[in-house]
Amino acid sequence: MSVSRVGVLAATVCAVFVALPANVGSPGRQAPSAAPKPGAPAWLSRATGSGHLQPGSKPGVLPGPVLIADEANNRLVIVDPQGRILWRFPRRGDLPRGQSFLVPDDAFFAPDGRRIIATEEDDFVVSILDAAAHRMAWRYGTPGVPGSAPNQLWNPDDAMLLRDGRVLVADIKNCRILLIAPRAGRIVRQFGQVGACVHDPPRTFASPNGVFPMRNGHYLVTEINGDWIDEIGLNGTVYRSIHAPGVRYPSDTNEISPGRYLTADYSSAGQVVIFDAHGRTLWRFAATGSRALNHPSLALPLPNGDILVTDDWNDRVIVVDPRTNRIVWQYGHTGVPGIAPGYLHIPDGADLAPPYDLASRTP
Repeated sequence: MSVSRVGVLAATVCAVFVALPANVGSPGRQAPSAAPKPGAPAWLSRATGSGHLQPGSKPGVLPGPVLIADEANNRLVIVDPQGRILWRFPRRGDLPRGQSFLVPDDAFFAPDGRRIIATEEDDFVVSILDAAAHRMAWRYGTPGVPGSAPNQLWNPDDAMLLRDGRVLVADIKNCRILLIAPRAGRIVRQFGQVGACVHDPPRTFASPNGVFPMRNGHYLVTEINGDWIDEIGLNGTVYRSIHAPGVRYPSDTNEISPGRYLTADYSSAGQVVIFDAHGRTLWRFAATGSRALNHPSLALPLPNGDILVTDDWNDRVIVVDPRTNRIVWQYGHTGVPGIAPGYLHIPDGADLAPPYDLASRTP
C-alpha cells in the first residue's frame, strides 16, 4: 500500500479504539554479533555491532530477520530481531547502467528462499531479485509508464512468486488480477476487466490491492472500493465475499488460520483488525491523537501470536502483542524519516525471512 493508492473509502468506522502506551522502557543488552537463526538464508550477512531498535523493544518476539520494503528510500533491507541490517538492495554497483529500482512498496521471499519479488508500484513494474547475487533477475512492466497493454501495469501491488514459477499480482488501477509466466514474459490468466472497477468477482474487481495465499490453496483478494475480501481459487471459483468490519481502506488481507483473517486499515488514524469468515470482529488495534497508527498498510501474524505491522506514514515497523495491546518491538523512529541505520521512510511492505516467510506457510 503506497501513498498514491486510489479507491473510494467505504464503510462507516465502528471501531473500538485501544490506546497505545505512550512510552516503553529501555531494551535489554544486545549481543555484539550473532549469526542468523537456524533456517535463515545462508546468504544473509553476519550481524555485527549494536542494534537500532526503539527503547522497550524485545528482540525475542521475532522468530528471525525481517525483510522491509523501504519505499521512499528506494531500497529493500533485511534487519535482524536486534535491529541490525543484514542485507540491503541496491548497494552501490548492484544496478547496471540504465537500470533502476524505485519506490518498492512490497517485497516477499520466493519459495526457494533465494529470490525476492518486489512491486515498484508507482514505477509500474514488478521485479524478481536474486538476493544472494545482488542483481535483478527479471522484470515485468515498463518503468515509469502506466498502462494495460503487453508489458504494462498500472499500480501493481503485492506480487507473489508461486511454487510453479508464475507471478500472481493485483493490478490496482487496471482493476485486474494477473498470472504472469516469467519465462514467456506474458500474461497467462487475467481475472477482472480493465476499466470495470466494480465488485463482481471473478468477472470484475473494485481496485484489488492484494492477493494473498491461503493454507487451503485458495487466495484472499482485498478490494479497496466497498471494503470487500474475497476467497477465490485460481480456477476462478469464488468461495465467499465478506467485509472487513469497521474498516475504511482495507489493505493486504491475509490468513492467520482457517477462518481467521488479518487486515490493515490504510487510513489516518489507521487500525489493524482480526475478523472471522462471517465478517465478525475478533480483535482490533487502534488509537487516536499522537499515538495513532498512520496509514498502516500490512499486518502479518507471527508464530507466537503477535502481529507485525508496517506503519507507513509513521516511518516504522512494529510488533504488537494482541494480549496486552502494546507495541513490543519497533524499528524506525516514529514520524521521523531517514536512511541511516535505525531509520525508515514510508516502509510499505514486509516479510519474515525463511522458514517463517509467507511462502513457507502456504502449500
